[in-house]
Amino acid sequence: MTALARLPEGELQHTVLIVPGMHCAGCMGKVERGLKALAGVSSARVNLSARQVAVAHGPALTMPELMDALSREGFSSQPRGEELAPPASAVKPLLAPLAVAGFACMNVMLLSVGIWSGAEGSTRELFHWLSALIGVPAIAYAGRPFFVSAWGALKHMRTNMDVPISIGVTLATCLSLYETMTGGADAWFDGTLMLLLFLLAGRAMDAAMRDKARSGVDALLRQAAPGAMIIGPGGELQWLAASDLVPGMTMRVAAGERLAADGEVITGISRFDRSLLTGESAPVATKPGEIIHAGTLNLDAPVDVRVTAAGQDTSLAEVARLMESAGQARSRYVRIADRASRLYAPAVHSLALASFIGWMLAGAGVYHSTVIAIAVLIITCPCAIGLAVPVAQVVATGALMKHGIMVKDGSALERLAGVDRMLIDKTGSLTLGRPVPDPAVLNALPASAAEVALALASSSRHPLSRGLAEALAAKGYRAAPLTDVSEKAGEGVSAQWLGKKVSLGRPVSAQGMAVALSMEGEPVWLIPLADRLRPDAVSALSQMERMGIEGTILSGDNTTAVADLARQTGLTGQANASPQDKHDAIRRLQEGGKQVLMIGDGLNDGPALAAANASIAPGTASDAGRQAADLVFLGDSLLALPRAVRSARRTMSVIRQNFALAIGYNVLAVPLAIAGQITPLLAAAAMSTSSLIVIANSLRLIRSAR
Repeated sequence: MTALARLPEGELQHTVLIVPGMHCAGCMGKVERGLKALAGVSSARVNLSARQVAVAHGPALTMPELMDALSREGFSSQPRGEELAPPASAVKPLLAPLAVAGFACMNVMLLSVGIWSGAEGSTRELFHWLSALIGVPAIAYAGRPFFVSAWGALKHMRTNMDVPISIGVTLATCLSLYETMTGGADAWFDGTLMLLLFLLAGRAMDAAMRDKARSGVDALLRQAAPGAMIIGPGGELQWLAASDLVPGMTMRVAAGERLAADGEVITGISRFDRSLLTGESAPVATKPGEIIHAGTLNLDAPVDVRVTAAGQDTSLAEVARLMESAGQARSRYVRIADRASRLYAPAVHSLALASFIGWMLAGAGVYHSTVIAIAVLIITCPCAIGLAVPVAQVVATGALMKHGIMVKDGSALERLAGVDRMLIDKTGSLTLGRPVPDPAVLNALPASAAEVALALASSSRHPLSRGLAEALAAKGYRAAPLTDVSEKAGEGVSAQWLGKKVSLGRPVSAQGMAVALSMEGEPVWLIPLADRLRPDAVSALSQMERMGIEGTILSGDNTTAVADLARQTGLTGQANASPQDKHDAIRRLQEGGKQVLMIGDGLNDGPALAAANASIAPGTASDAGRQAADLVFLGDSLLALPRAVRSARRTMSVIRQNFALAIGYNVLAVPLAIAGQITPLLAAAAMSTSSLIVIANSLRLIRSAR
């Protein structure tokens, strides 16, 4: 069968499967390798935070075949529904086993204190039997997450990280029972329960971090309005659920109410809080003709809104899907953890067996040799290595999301951390892409002229008209009542006002962007407009330079406009750049050894965004721009750039620290276990503590986006 990777993208189907059993880098590798082994699969990409895998495949492959492939790898799966809904918490299934392990461990440890204090004879035997009565049922219940995972792998003639854990727990329990029944001196119920307690605590903390990474999606979904008041054909009002809204309906949105769908304002002027989607706290004035999005909050006055997109087509749902698609990609560090996890099981089994044989040959006996082998099995668990990358990425992406920066791909942080060159598009990226009029001219306009200009500008979708209308509405003007309003493409808008002809359109002769307001019997007002730099642009670019990242404006705009912006920002600039020019510029820099960051927003920036080592797009970018970029910032401020780079560099530093901690632990602990200097109890404490240290170290990244 021909490899599907050669098929055009349009011939591929995309399936998302929920895989609840994934919990580490090794699981990620098994899932992806198992699916990619199927003829017809183009790609398989795991999102460990959401416990799901997105598969691109040909039409010949069915969902049951994909699920069967995962089953052969030891993973159950189920299709994900189309509706975006918060998934079941990954923490909740672990809470009961964790509580049982903790309760049993405390009670058995109390009994163990008596034994350690010197209890002998029948008292010691009684304490051992009490420990067994408490410990064995608790171990069976609390160990179930590991036993089920291990059995699922063994059934398919495979192994995973839970196999040696389960073997160690089972051997320690059986040996403890044997010691109890034969009146032996030692039993290891306390160590076994402590092992399970720490393992479950580490896994629960990891799950909590992954749930936290989804908190941004869940917050968006919770903020969506449940429905809207719809104006019927006869003017009657009817409340409809959000799922029943369709484009073309008219919503009446009261002050203090959130929108249930995207739409265009028909009547009314108000201010809207868009912080849910953009991260910007300042309210935005909105007038007729403006598009407002689901989830935004109407602050001041009622408005009527014509629905343009509803349900899964809204911007709110699009942002949620974008966040949902963020996965743990195959970055260099994830591949290291994946290889370590793959080698772990056979290496640990061999090491434990060698320790048992070695001590047997040394004359230690079956009992002592078995205890040492159990300690080796327990202490070599690579949970810390498996957590080193994903926990750090999850914490960092969650921290960035709080500042309105979405990381679409965890591996993007690794690439972003290494950039040393920046290319930035002009319109819509370095600037807001929203022309604004000269404030001095607006202040000089008579009130009647300003009201007429607002009414005319509100009737047009031209960018210059929208910029003028927004500025006039923000100054508190009300639109004048007009009649006979008409717009002619390329010329402007004309109407009647108090019996006079008025118009807003292209001036006869003017340099740059400008509109002319003409009112019968009065002089023509020329209103110049200019695009604005994004807020904090100069400060952001200065911070990037201090971090060793040199910037260049790369724009398709004319030389004059680019040169003017270059003077304002202190950057060098290249004008009249086509999409191919931008792509070629990136390739030349990369061939010279540079790691390139591209910031762009338009369809023409798509190839450059994809070609760069790392890429960022504003939330106002085109669909193609947002899809091609690794990160998307939702607010207007350009401070998102240095914030993202700083966070990426801190994340990679923490990941390297995590690997050092995990490897250092094994270098110190494994020889001691082989030498018989560590009991199963100490092995359980040491192994679990190493995982908790890695998680705690990663939690420092919560402040990385500041």
